[in-house]
Amino acid sequence: MTKMQQPSFIYLYDGGKTKSLNVKEIAISLRKRLRKAKVEIREDFIPKENFLETTARELASIKISDIKKKDTFLEPLPVEINYEKRRLMDSGHKAAGILYDGFRMLSIFAKLIPKIESNFNYCHIIFTNQLFGTWDENDLRYHARVAVFGFPSIISTTGVVEAPAKPREFYLKRQMGMNFLALKEEFKGRFIDYDDSRLTEVMKGYSLQALLFHMTGDPFCKDKNCRLYNAHWQEEVIHAQLKSEYELCNFHEKILTKTIIR
Repeated sequence: MTKMQQPSFIYLYDGGKTKSLNVKEIAISLRKRLRKAKVEIREDFIPKENFLETTARELASIKISDIKKKDTFLEPLPVEINYEKRRLMDSGHKAAGILYDGFRMLSIFAKLIPKIESNFNYCHIIFTNQLFGTWDENDLRYHARVAVFGFPSIISTTGVVEAPAKPREFYLKRQMGMNFLALKEEFKGRFIDYDDSRLTEVMKGYSLQALLFHMTGDPFCKDKNCRLYNAHWQEEVIHAQLKSEYELCNFHEKILTKTIIR
C-alpha cells in the first residue's frame, strides 16, 4: 500500500449553529486517529471585514432558483446581498431554507483561506447550517447534499436532515395526506432531525470522509458498515454512523491507523 501523507494541521470551523453539534468532541475523535496532526477548532468561517461585501454578493449569486435547471443563476438583488451580509455578520443567524450551489460555495470559501494555509499540509473542514446541492447528470436536477469535499470541505447540519431520503413509507403516507408532524413522530428515530442528539456522532463520520478526500481524493467506501459509506437514505446514514459493529472497514482502518500514523 502506498504511504500517504497526513495533514499536519486540521482546522474545524464551528458554524453549524446548533447545540446538538459538539465540534470539540469531533476534534477529540480526530486527534485520537491522527496523533501527529494538530487539530484546532475555529469559529464560523466568516470572512474578514474586507471581504464581507464581496462574499455576500457572491453567495447571493449562487442561489439555485430552479432545481431542474443547471447553472441558471440570477443577478442578485440588493435585498438578497444585504441578507447575506447580515447573516455573515451574525454568528447566531439561522439558515432560511435557501439552496446554494455547493461547488460554487466551495470556490468562494477557498478564496478566503489564508495563502499560508492553502496547501495540503492544512485540512480545512467547515461546518455550516447552510443548505447546498450539486447537479446530478443522471436525472438532470439538483440534489441537496450533506457534504461537498474539496479544499476546503463543507459539511451541512441542515443537509444531514434534508438530503438523505427518509424511509419510503414516510413519503407514501405523506402522499396519502397524513399530517407531516404526525409522520415525524411515527418515524422518530429512523432519520436525523433538527437538534438531534445523535448529530455529533454522525458528523464524526462525515469529518473522516472529508479527511480521506483530502488525503486520497476518494472519500467513500462501498461497505455499508463503514463510516465512509456514501449513504443516500437516512437509515443508511444511521446504520453506518451509529449502528455498525465497526467504525471503518479493514482497508480504511489500515489507511488511518497504520499507513498514515507511522
